[in-house]
Amino acid sequence: MERAFARENLKRAWKRVKANKGAAGVDGLDIEQTAEHLLTQWPKIREQLLSGTYRPSPVRRVAIPKPDGGERELGSPRVTDRLIQQALLQVLQPLLDPAEWWWMLIWRSSSTGTTTIF
Repeated sequence: MERAFARENLKRAWKRVKANKGAAGVDGLDIEQTAEHLLTQWPKIREQLLSGTYRPSPVRRVAIPKPDGGERELGSPRVTDRLIQQALLQVLQPLLDPAEWWWMLIWRSSSTGTTTIF
């Protein structure tokens, strides 16, 4: 957990979250407002994360119209929760699939399972 929430890893995670330009979550804070919020609240949030007491907020649901006239629901977590998820992903992903990264790249890059190159 310390590695995930180290300053350098958080900087990389913030760049990714900011580049994705996601909408505000249930707290109504966009990227810039979250940056301001985290200046004062991050020490408290980090302590909760490290002690295991942090609880993410509910996801904001938005109905997105589909071309055929229907709708699909899209969930938008708070920017803070997206930052935490990204920071964890950056540390855990190389540990969980270090030998299979090449296979996943090939699999994900194909459009269907039948066109995957092994």
